[in-house]
Amino acid sequence: MRALAIGMTLALVAVAAAEMALVQPKDLAAQLAGNGARPALFHVGPNVLYRSKHIPGSVYAGPGNKAEGLDALRAAAGALDRGREVVVYCGCCPWDRCPNVKPAVDLLKQMGFTHVKAVYMETNFAKDWIDRGYPVEAGTPRER
Repeated sequence: MRALAIGMTLALVAVAAAEMALVQPKDLAAQLAGNGARPALFHVGPNVLYRSKHIPGSVYAGPGNKAEGLDALRAAAGALDRGREVVVYCGCCPWDRCPNVKPAVDLLKQMGFTHVKAVYMETNFAKDWIDRGYPVEAGTPRER
């Protein structure tokens, strides 16, 4: 039974990965530490997570599973060049149960963005980003 559950989880992850471009936390951390172009970075999870700790330079854009969150993302990304790299992340829960990332990615694609990626947080933001020593900052939502 457990093997079946693991297999189904892997299948769901594979389907989600096929539908959207993913970036691993270590690769995003390296990109942000480098001297190259920085992506527009949006946190699309619960505000309490963003206020606690978030990726430096990221903009809080509301939870992607709520209409008001998608409206906030639309407003935050609205003036950006559609060819710019855009990265969204959440980290509220394991990847296969996150209700926020896919709607946010879908919206950005509908808006005409051509380089949209999601950060693959397998377990959650704390374990996959903070515990690995990647940079964080705390504070209230930043707006662009």
